[in-house]
Amino acid sequence: MRIPLLVFFLLTLGMASLSAQSFTVFGRVTDTQGRPMPGTTVVPQGISRSAAITDMDGEYTLHLRTETPVEVAFTFVGYTPLARTVSPSTKGTRLDVMLTPGVALGHASVEADGSRREPLQRIEARIASRVPSVRGTVEDLLMQAPVNFTSELSSAYNVRGGSFDENLVYVNGIEVYRPFLVRAGQQEGLSFPNPDMIQSIRFSAGGFEAKYGDRMSSVLDIQYRRPQEFAVRTTASLLGASVQVEDASADDRWTYNLGVRYRNNGYILGALDEQGEYKPEYTDAQAYVTFDPDGFGPWELQALVTAAKNKYQFLPKTRETNVGTINEALRLTVYFDGQEVTQYATGFAALAADRVAPTSRVRLIASAFRTNESETFDILGSYFLNDIERDPGSDAFGDAMGMRGVGSFLNHARNNLEATVLTAAVRGSAIHGAGESHLEWGATSRYEQIDDALSEWELIDSAGFVVPHPADNIGFTSWSDRPDQQIVLQDVIRTEESAHTFRNTAFAQNTWDGAFENGTSWTLNAGARIHHWSLTSALDSSTHGSQLIGGPRAHASLRPDWTLSADSAGNRTVRDVVFKLAGGWYYQPPFYREMRGIDGVLNPDVRAQRAIHAMLGADYRFDWWGRPFVMNAEVYYKDLDALIPYEVENVRLRYHARNRAKGYATGLDVMLNGEFIDGIQSWMRMSVLKTEEDLLDDDYYDYYNADGLLIIPGYTFDQVAADSTLNSPGYIPRPTDQRVSVSMLFQDEMPRSPEYKVLVSLYFGTGLPFGPPDFDRYKDILRLPPYRRVDIGFSRDLFTKEDRPKNAHRSGFIALEVFNILDIRNTINHVWIQDVTGRNYAIPNYLTGRRLNLKVALNF
Repeated sequence: MRIPLLVFFLLTLGMASLSAQSFTVFGRVTDTQGRPMPGTTVVPQGISRSAAITDMDGEYTLHLRTETPVEVAFTFVGYTPLARTVSPSTKGTRLDVMLTPGVALGHASVEADGSRREPLQRIEARIASRVPSVRGTVEDLLMQAPVNFTSELSSAYNVRGGSFDENLVYVNGIEVYRPFLVRAGQQEGLSFPNPDMIQSIRFSAGGFEAKYGDRMSSVLDIQYRRPQEFAVRTTASLLGASVQVEDASADDRWTYNLGVRYRNNGYILGALDEQGEYKPEYTDAQAYVTFDPDGFGPWELQALVTAAKNKYQFLPKTRETNVGTINEALRLTVYFDGQEVTQYATGFAALAADRVAPTSRVRLIASAFRTNESETFDILGSYFLNDIERDPGSDAFGDAMGMRGVGSFLNHARNNLEATVLTAAVRGSAIHGAGESHLEWGATSRYEQIDDALSEWELIDSAGFVVPHPADNIGFTSWSDRPDQQIVLQDVIRTEESAHTFRNTAFAQNTWDGAFENGTSWTLNAGARIHHWSLTSALDSSTHGSQLIGGPRAHASLRPDWTLSADSAGNRTVRDVVFKLAGGWYYQPPFYREMRGIDGVLNPDVRAQRAIHAMLGADYRFDWWGRPFVMNAEVYYKDLDALIPYEVENVRLRYHARNRAKGYATGLDVMLNGEFIDGIQSWMRMSVLKTEEDLLDDDYYDYYNADGLLIIPGYTFDQVAADSTLNSPGYIPRPTDQRVSVSMLFQDEMPRSPEYKVLVSLYFGTGLPFGPPDFDRYKDILRLPPYRRVDIGFSRDLFTKEDRPKNAHRSGFIALEVFNILDIRNTINHVWIQDVTGRNYAIPNYLTGRRLNLKVALNF
């Protein structure tokens, strides 16, 4: 396994002596009134995979590699197609065009728009700096896609019933990772992709192609920008700052794209119920560099390097949470001592060599990922659970009255993890005929080494009694019957693990384009991938797990030529609809997190989870109020098998580390985007989902006393069992079963003062399942309250077009952001308080309240 990996690295590094060539075509597309035309398709003829879509400002960039002139076609629904010829230039070519009306809706060709022909959606990246969000990461843009969020403090997201661990994230074709030890959103910090450096984002919620890796839910495919001239982007707010610089050499042989980010969410975390001293600091630096040695050869070198350091320190002081209804209102008060310190230091480096010819491409990639993480805390808390006076006429209305429970707890952890991932890959593609057939293939070899040392436990003392009582677990009928007394800790994990994993994957796929005689066009993609992985334990140097998996994947699209009418000049009005069908076998071999059980012990016998996708969708482009809109609807079904159940604690997933469940996910996603306001794009999405799983070994017994009453610890007086019944729970909701979700990104500006803008980000999701903290999955059938959040940003552009005649790229804005403007108290999870009778009280942990933020951005 190590020999192919080393060979790939040497081949990639050896490409530095080879030559390269590329050039860019960029510009702006407007209508006859000078207004930008976002969504225009820009296609270099004969090089269809280099196509582009104009952004919100009507701007586009093409990266081409050819020695002959190229004809570039511009098409937009309802406008006359236009073609221009450009010649290669080392300095790049600016090509501005103006499209004129004259073709009825739907006549323009859209074959370059991958979001229509493939199960991929293009995400508008240019609005990243304007989206009002606590996260401040690229995941904020996924409000445009069928994605569910559970916390504004975390960049984790769920797609069609899958957990975040089931999502693939690529940057420049290289898979990236998130920290392993994160247990709460406030610890997470910045996600890997830097929004200021991004050129394009594509997202698939399922049915994706064989060239993408082995996960069961989704793909986020991000490409960093290859600069064409000098530019600087800066942003500063109450939550941090970022600087991004890019440039290209005079002969276009060198380009660099650099970004530095700093984030401190202490101001936001001050809105949580747990009051104390928050010190979260997240910093990262990234560099993307390209090099063409002589400017005429077919090779290009690319390097991507990142370094990140996240430190979260918290000294808790107090907490006060009110919960309940008018019939039963409770108040939990906690006084803390101690502190928590969580740190992540991450490094990543990748080197790629591209050989591009007019009809083929070969790409060699070598990358290394390293993370060093530590989590340490000792938190001592004393809590009081009181009734609240509910009588409005009482002088003590709202004050704490009777005592329900009193106790203390001590949480301890000393966890450390080191992980190294080395990857070498080769990918290639070839276009046959006149571009109607496109072959892609690739192979990857990966080595993972993870060293993990866990030591954590919890001690609960309720009203002077350690919970759980030792007599509850060892068979004694009372405390006095015990010959000795012991302090029993809860949730004890003390393990040391070291795992080495080797993975080898390969794929091949082909795409065919064609048309029928009646004008209906079609696309078919079919492919397959295989994956072999093996696990070696460093503790005994033996190979425990080994598995070979794989399967086919395919998608097809059909664009009927539905002519509604035609005039004497030959202009036709058509209904512009693309139908899509996709599916395949998607295996997910376990990563380290899935192999580590709730007790912290590694299970080497875990096997890959499996999902079979089936997706049917339609993409409809139309005019509404005389403005362009796109509606996309997809219905899907996923058959799930060999699932590894997991428990959710805030954002941490604790796996059962056994393939002990089967399940399914089915639903409907409807997305609409267009110009609700003339010339300004907005996005809306509604989803309906149902996902359940059936654990194969979760049968349990109910016990009844002599009076036939169900025995409930802490409630039933007679707890001597006289009879029992066996229960089989069957299908229960998966932890991500969010039945209905709605999201919206809505933009507007003042009609006579367009420099004043507003952007509203809205999200609604019904409650997720939860249950008591005993790791019995069949009990997790309670529901959290719905997650509801509205963020709004008011901004003013600092430069108008009249203010920047000498520097067309100079722009900037100042914004006032209101986070959680409705001040809704969303619940992330619960803390369970138990008294000596055994009764549990679920006290919600609320997320952040309303906060204001001031942001300034400058681009030049």
